[in-house]
Amino acid sequence: MANQISPLPLVVTMGEPAGVGADIILSSYRQAAKHRLPVFGVIGCAKALHHRAQLTGHSTVEVIPVTGASQIPDVFERGLPVLDLPLEHDPQAGVPSSHSASKVIEWVDTAVRLALASDVSGIVTGPIHKETLYQAGFRHEGHTDYLAHLAVKAGYPAEPVMMLSAGDFRTIPLSVHIPLSQVPSAVTHAAIVAQAQVIDRDLKRYFDIEQPRIAVAGLNPHAGENGTIGSEDRDIISPAIQELAQAGINAFGPVSADTLFHEEARQDYDAALCMYHDQALIPVKAIGFHEGVNTTLGLPFIRTSPDHGTALELAGTGGANPSSFIAAVMQAERMGGAEQVLRELVSSQVS
Repeated sequence: MANQISPLPLVVTMGEPAGVGADIILSSYRQAAKHRLPVFGVIGCAKALHHRAQLTGHSTVEVIPVTGASQIPDVFERGLPVLDLPLEHDPQAGVPSSHSASKVIEWVDTAVRLALASDVSGIVTGPIHKETLYQAGFRHEGHTDYLAHLAVKAGYPAEPVMMLSAGDFRTIPLSVHIPLSQVPSAVTHAAIVAQAQVIDRDLKRYFDIEQPRIAVAGLNPHAGENGTIGSEDRDIISPAIQELAQAGINAFGPVSADTLFHEEARQDYDAALCMYHDQALIPVKAIGFHEGVNTTLGLPFIRTSPDHGTALELAGTGGANPSSFIAAVMQAERMGGAEQVLRELVSSQVS
């Protein structure tokens, strides 16, 4: 069923129990052979997954509880392995409840613990419902910064950078979930340099790109036209790009965003560093809406996620499209394979 690069399995967190996380996991498992997916196990509630399988027409999928990550590969051929951390209340499809919040967080905590212990090759996170978590006292902006928090808490460095991708098209938003009115103040020399350094390092490490080409988008229309339409491009972005070039990083720009994303332009770079959320996400979703993947660079472990939310209105209907989740699993496998090759190369050079 599987074509596994790494000897270690991936783990998938179930995400919001009332959302489509369970649906797309079950659907993807049924298509594992077709897509040559790697071995993965779920961290979540086995009972809830079994119930959702009955509800969505995936009743042929056997949900098999396991007690450790080492059991996942042996079980995967027979059924869907689940590290069972059961919910206290049965979830209702489409109706999120704060009762489940502590378990949703525990599932993420467990995945990170396994990844940091090198018991799994990476993490694919199911969509969470942040409003429900906030009601239960969750104080982080979302998955990305919470994963970084857990890494730092465990004593590891973390410089989280959100990368969106559709196939080999990759964008990174410099600023993420902030009001548009706050974007100009978030566009700083230090932020541009720091994020570009992470992009350069991790595209080499995880994507086998020897010399990543990073296009840096302008903030203002026409990249500011040398200060006539805003000064940020001339006074902040350009000097940051110059510093990156002096450090040996192949970054160029600022490029007017309205000319950066057409097919011909995309051939000139491996990733586009954009200045704000929609500048980065709109082109990815326009080009590959159902295949989009959210990858967190700058962590001490591999983390990907489908690039969509909980889709509460589709939960339990059987109508959720698993393509983004499948792409996220395959991307995590690819990253793990590239990192393993790099480790072997370094090891051979040292010996």
